[in-house]
Amino acid sequence: MILRIVLIALLCIPACYYALRYNMHMFQQNGYKNTEHRKWLMAHARMQWVLVFGAALGILRIFLPALLLDILLILTLLLIWAVYRAMCRMSTKKKFVVTPRVRRMFATCGVCAALILALTGILTGVDRLPGVCMVLTCGAFLWTILANVINHPMEAAINRHYINDAKRKLKAVPGIRVIGVTGSYGKTSVKFYLKELLSVRYNVLATPESYNTPMGVVRTIRESLQSSHQIFICEMGARNVGDIKEICDIVHPHDGVITAVGPQHLETFHTMENIAATKFELADALPKGGKLFLNGDSEPVRERAGRYESPVLYRVAAPGAGSVAGYVASGLKVSALGTDFTVTAPGGETEDFHMRLVGEHNVINVLGAIAVAHSYGIPLAELKIPVRRLQSVEHRMQLREQGPVTVIDDAYNSNPVGSKAAVETLKLFDGLRILITPGMVELGDREEEYNRLFGTYAAACCDYIFLVGAKRAVPIREGALSAGFPEEKCRTFDHFEDAFNAAVALRDEGHKYILIENDLPDAYAN
Repeated sequence: MILRIVLIALLCIPACYYALRYNMHMFQQNGYKNTEHRKWLMAHARMQWVLVFGAALGILRIFLPALLLDILLILTLLLIWAVYRAMCRMSTKKKFVVTPRVRRMFATCGVCAALILALTGILTGVDRLPGVCMVLTCGAFLWTILANVINHPMEAAINRHYINDAKRKLKAVPGIRVIGVTGSYGKTSVKFYLKELLSVRYNVLATPESYNTPMGVVRTIRESLQSSHQIFICEMGARNVGDIKEICDIVHPHDGVITAVGPQHLETFHTMENIAATKFELADALPKGGKLFLNGDSEPVRERAGRYESPVLYRVAAPGAGSVAGYVASGLKVSALGTDFTVTAPGGETEDFHMRLVGEHNVINVLGAIAVAHSYGIPLAELKIPVRRLQSVEHRMQLREQGPVTVIDDAYNSNPVGSKAAVETLKLFDGLRILITPGMVELGDREEEYNRLFGTYAAACCDYIFLVGAKRAVPIREGALSAGFPEEKCRTFDHFEDAFNAAVALRDEGHKYILIENDLPDAYAN
């Protein structure tokens, strides 16, 4: 009996570690938010059936000590160890980062488990320990939520300290100008383009990558802000009402850019009105005299423009359109080699631009950056070379040559407007045009509708449509076939790697252009 108890206890250590590590990784991808992680657990319960089975087995073992049950416990623990070790070693799109917060959560889980085991041994003896060990191991998918709840007061205190330190450091930089950038889509691209253009004259700091949460912004300030910086470009992301205001209360922006309002994160916002109100929390936070730059091509943004004093609109003029207020891009000529367009400033100044970025949707993002840079005193003529040098933002219509294949990496895109623009850009390329996508997520009750509509757009622009996963593939496939797309050229795969390999292996003649549209993070794997 003692030997079996010791063996089970020893096997629980690696089994619990790998199961907890995997679930902690998914919890991290869900933003450390208990509500979102609970939804994820319910949607992906079948992925962790072995833990549910093991927990049931452990409960039975608590009340019925028996040799047969101990053998089943040992075999199940070996299975959990093998399965979750393999899952932790799989190539992931978003790597697991062992942050100080993650370490504190691991420590909390360990302390709680040790206390439960100690109390079990003291109160009931060692006979029940194998069952309790099994239940604790198989409860790994719930330990993350429990540890987050227990650690909340401590994490809140730590965050307050970091936020206050960031505020102090930002305030200590003399004369620094803060530009907030937000929007349902396009904000990361505008941020990077704006940094490149403003750097012509200014020492600029911008939040890196997609650091657009309060603590991501705080980390940027604390680790990267220098007294020599003149401008801080702060990307502001949101999944709930009040998220933009929370960031504004930290950085107190002087000027702001709102790139778009669209059906992004409808699952958490619930309504388009909530999305618009949240994005315009940036506008509400600007001081008197602060400049508000608005994408006039986004109808919800344009509709709210009149509520604010002297907003600066930027937009792409339709062919044949008359004079348009604000910054206007006109005369667009788009090809696979890049884009040419003319910019007219509010004062009448005009300049022709060429950029290597492809697609009309990139013009509006670059135009937004040009508008801000020009208002900061940089003449349009001085912006021509920086615009020509602009590179695609990583995973946002980024072109990569791989021998006979050109990959158009738009993996971070997950909104109806951007997805439509991406396939329309793919249509410009002369060769075999292949779309690989798992579909769009976080669109609430309209997710199926938007994915079906996306299928109709893709049908008009692609030679092949390769869908990844079962759930969202159905409406995209339905939309494509309803638009007359050949059924034999619309295929579904379980994994992205299988779809990509199949695209590369196609024997059709001509250069292949593979558009990767919205490669979902691991938390959304079907």
